[in-house]
Amino acid sequence: MKQFLLIFLLMITGINVSAQRDTEHWIAPFYESTSYSGRSLYLSTDSVTPFNVTIYSNNIALGTVTISKGNPQIYVVSQANIAASSTSEAFAVINKGLYLLGAKPFYCTLRLASSTTHAEIITSKGKAGIGKEFFVAATPSPFGTSGNNFTAGVLATEDNTTVTATWSAITTISFIGATPATNTHTFVLNKGQSFIFAGLGTTASNMDKFIGAKIVSDKPITLTNGNMNGNFGTGSSSGSDAILDQSVPVERLGNTFAMVRTRSTAADLEGGIVIATENNTQVFLNGSTTPAATLNQGQWYRISGSNYVVQGGTHANMFISTSKNVYLYQLVAVNNSNATCGFNYIPPLNCFLPRKIDEIGKINEMPAGTGGASTVPSGTIVKLNILTEAGATVTVNGVTPTAAQGPYPVTGNTNWVTYTLEPVTGNLTILSNKAVTAGINGGFSTAGYGGYFAGFSSIPLIAKQTGDCIPGLVLEVDDSYDTYQWFRNDIPITGANSNSYTPTQSGNYTVRITVGSCPPAITPVYKVFTCLQQTTAAKTVCEGYLNIVPAFTSSTQTFVPGTVQIVTPPANGTAIVNPTTGVIGYVPNFGFAGTDTIVYKFCGNAPEFVDCEQITLTLTISESPTVTDATLRTCFLESNIATGEFNLTTANVTTQTGVTKKYYPSLTDANNQTNEILNPANYIAPNGVAYVRVSNANGCYRVAKITLIVFAPVQSAVLVDKEICIESTTTLDAGPGFNSYAWSTGATTQSISNVTVGTYWVDLKTGECITRQTVKVYPTKQPVVSNIEITNNDITVFVVGGTAPYKYSIDNVKWQDSNVFTDLPRGDTTVYVKDSFDCTPIEVTITVPNIVNVITPNGDGVNDVLDYSALANKPNLVLGIFDRYGVKIFEGNKDTGYKWDGTINKTKKVSTGNYWFSISWNETKNQTPIKFSGWILVKNRE
Repeated sequence: MKQFLLIFLLMITGINVSAQRDTEHWIAPFYESTSYSGRSLYLSTDSVTPFNVTIYSNNIALGTVTISKGNPQIYVVSQANIAASSTSEAFAVINKGLYLLGAKPFYCTLRLASSTTHAEIITSKGKAGIGKEFFVAATPSPFGTSGNNFTAGVLATEDNTTVTATWSAITTISFIGATPATNTHTFVLNKGQSFIFAGLGTTASNMDKFIGAKIVSDKPITLTNGNMNGNFGTGSSSGSDAILDQSVPVERLGNTFAMVRTRSTAADLEGGIVIATENNTQVFLNGSTTPAATLNQGQWYRISGSNYVVQGGTHANMFISTSKNVYLYQLVAVNNSNATCGFNYIPPLNCFLPRKIDEIGKINEMPAGTGGASTVPSGTIVKLNILTEAGATVTVNGVTPTAAQGPYPVTGNTNWVTYTLEPVTGNLTILSNKAVTAGINGGFSTAGYGGYFAGFSSIPLIAKQTGDCIPGLVLEVDDSYDTYQWFRNDIPITGANSNSYTPTQSGNYTVRITVGSCPPAITPVYKVFTCLQQTTAAKTVCEGYLNIVPAFTSSTQTFVPGTVQIVTPPANGTAIVNPTTGVIGYVPNFGFAGTDTIVYKFCGNAPEFVDCEQITLTLTISESPTVTDATLRTCFLESNIATGEFNLTTANVTTQTGVTKKYYPSLTDANNQTNEILNPANYIAPNGVAYVRVSNANGCYRVAKITLIVFAPVQSAVLVDKEICIESTTTLDAGPGFNSYAWSTGATTQSISNVTVGTYWVDLKTGECITRQTVKVYPTKQPVVSNIEITNNDITVFVVGGTAPYKYSIDNVKWQDSNVFTDLPRGDTTVYVKDSFDCTPIEVTITVPNIVNVITPNGDGVNDVLDYSALANKPNLVLGIFDRYGVKIFEGNKDTGYKWDGTINKTKKVSTGNYWFSISWNETKNQTPIKFSGWILVKNRE
């Protein structure tokens, strides 16, 4: 029997406590040495919106119920799913245990009854009841009987969970189903599997030997422990009852507690069991500074019911504190009967209890009817105990308790008070404006039971709502707090302010919560990992070999070569992992074409939160296209004769059909598919190469080279520019060897005649290419008489331009090679000049002046002056007189009339002697420079 008076109190130091209202509940099986007829789940919630709860056993859904506030439901559980009774089911891996999953938080108790003789309530702690380290609880018995036992059932929540139990090596324990050689045992469970340690109470001392056993696991488990049956009373060996409750992991424990006495007054039927988890743990009662006991890890101490302090009338409570965290189970009974024994796990006092418990369903019903039907057995009385902070306003189903029902103080802790309401029935909702918890203790005939509904954690633990890893993992803490702030790696997550969070990145997650006047609390770290990402990929094997380089699809980590492993090898080829590089080399079987599949896995290089990925790679083994190189030729472009326009699509590089061709300027581009030639039919390029990538439907390809040849212009070697006399014509001949000729004159012959000065072209066709060649017929450059020098009766003609040698004439009939003519008569003479082209000669008319060699400037009117005024009409006429030293002594011009009278400046006569003269001018018609020079004798008569 379990009579529970729940007294759930606040833990001042803020240590983790189990929670009972949750979306998930796990209940481990137990060993029945005494058979029970009724086993039922009682489910209730505060949600006004109905939702489904599904019950599983061994990962198989047994059924579903729909619950809502005011509508609690019962689900009958078969013994096959929760209880063992065969020796073969003890000390062995079995498939028993329960898992419940709801869309919203709900309360869950497993109630047991054997008609009206035995009863018990196992209160599920939700996800707060699962963990990795536990210490076993049970009760001692002073009397031996085969109907009693100790039982400790473990249930795994994840696959491949390794569990190790260790118990005292000092004394031998008699187990059902095995006789282990050592004081430790390790086993492996998958999700939904369980293992029960149990021992009969035939010998009374065997009942308490497993108390304090340590159970650890590498993944979360849950533990149901106690006796079934048991009798911890010392007054009588008559009677027994189930003494069971769900445990909590050590991280949920604390060191400050309070209990309210249940429905007995006998000291041996009340009190509690303390189990130490650390050495040198001191136990203190009701505020005493003297320890009642000092315990080492795994040791236990029984607190006598005589330590309850009566606070008024029959209301009694007790305050318990310890120097280190412990388990505390309250011993409960009804009407001082040994047949009504039970116990309940008592969570530590904490500052984060809820402000309401809403709602406890069907508190006075048990599965005690025919076939385990839920009934209210005759004579049932249920006692409700409430613990809340001092000064709180409390209501039960909307009604304030009477003064006789409380509040009552707690000796040793003035911050808390207790209430007792008896009897209570139906569904209960307890509200307080401060932290509150409640428990019940009931009984009928020779059966007693109890259950508590603490509901929440002090410093809450993060738990999985759904999933195990990212993606699909949803984290949550209890939803009873005022504020929430989620953190990843100690950095607050923006907007993550509810009781649940869906992580998208691996890391260390915590939550800071606040409630009422309590200081903020931060949960322990919850490590979130990414799931093994399972992806698919496809590749084509074209040349009989493929290097598969592992690469993450989305993770930023770099794969570690040593982690690469082939999960499923290919069926139609071989695959080998290079241990140094991690690259997988795949070779298809000889002659195989088709699809093959390989599954491989690898992990990243993060120091802790390692990403892993498993890729299912489908390989298509295909032959590459057959290609041959090709050559294209084209004519040059007039705009740039070094280039031509090619139609690459006409290159015959393959005869296979169903292929795709793409063109590229280089082999690298073709392999990398970069810089594609987008207009291959009009590709302009010089001599060189282009490349075509020929691909088939499977993506296999080969690259062919296209050699590009530009035909250069072919010109006539004999057709050259000509010079002719302006008045003449010539013949232009392009020479033989061309397919056709097309002249700018319209002629289509090899040559054209009677060509005058001008510019001409001819289109010369060689094969399919046409070269336009331009030819010019220039007029010859006419010679020019640059100047003529006259010396006495001789002239010298100077010619520039034209093409030497020159011919000279003074009658246009007789021609000479010399440019000097002698003994010319005085007066006008015409000079003719032509060059080697023998064109119409040019002519220059000159005047040969009279020669005056002596003047006698004596004033007699005869030969007094040197007179060249007859030449005054000649342009640029200049007369200069020079002495024998070359010093100019006179210059004739218009002012002097081109006359010299033998004086210097008409003032001083020069001395008798020889002087030189020079006369220059331009002939009027063609401006030919003329120079006439000679000597003159001046005779002065003094």
